[in-house]
Amino acid sequence: MEVVSQPPAPIRWPNDAQAAVSVTVAFESYEKVGHYHQGPRVPGKTSHLSLSFSDYGPKVGVWRLFDLLDRYEVRATFDINGKAAHEQPVIVREMAERGHETAGHGWANDLPPDDDDPEAEQHDIRATIEAIEAASGTRPVGWVSPGSRGTRRTLEFLVAEGMRWSGDDASADVPFVKTVGGKRIAIVPRINFASNDLIVWLRPSHAPSTYYEGFKEAFDWVYREGERGNPLWAELLLHSDMGTRPPLINAFERALAYAKSHNGIWFARRGDLAEWALSQYAEEP
Repeated sequence: MEVVSQPPAPIRWPNDAQAAVSVTVAFESYEKVGHYHQGPRVPGKTSHLSLSFSDYGPKVGVWRLFDLLDRYEVRATFDINGKAAHEQPVIVREMAERGHETAGHGWANDLPPDDDDPEAEQHDIRATIEAIEAASGTRPVGWVSPGSRGTRRTLEFLVAEGMRWSGDDASADVPFVKTVGGKRIAIVPRINFASNDLIVWLRPSHAPSTYYEGFKEAFDWVYREGERGNPLWAELLLHSDMGTRPPLINAFERALAYAKSHNGIWFARRGDLAEWALSQYAEEP
């Protein structure tokens, strides 16, 4: 663990925004089993119900979300599995054309990288980037491993592929910069634990209102900190196959409307946050 001897210095968002807010959407595909599953998981066994649950994303959820984000004039970051980009190129192209960011998210979401197989991880990263670029027409510059579970070599592989940011970190409130192999990469940390549909709704089976309340509590603190001269960042995360379903999409819209009702908010994609960090820090802060 790194020794910390002083508190983090206050930051300054573009246009002196009081707080930053981002929306991240997971657009995923699976080999055997998705997030939703009934009964014990059997290694290597396909869960057809679980896979059908994940099909809701491309069939219904992502289109509903496109319309909602357009209404609120918010652009999101879509974390995309390579398999999903290969299977749904029309949707991934639509993301890019609507101004959303397309980021890499592993090849298949139920195949996280393995610390003991670096060659497979490097191949996974390259194949995912190529699939997203082929579908969207734009090479992604950001990466989040499935479950944010990167390995000890993930950053090295990302830098080699020209990635500008990584989301496999939970150690800070705002983005920062690391130097890997002599090259700088922005770390856009995971801060969405209170407003992540998988964590606060599906797995614990909480009411959809828990999602809204979690975001509101986080946002209120961030906004007050901005008033005190310490601007921070809040995020909404949902998965296209679960958070877009009634009634959780209602909780998401309530949260987005709540953030939009405040002045001085910078609505940023994760790539925008990364570029801010890279412009602020010549080296690791």
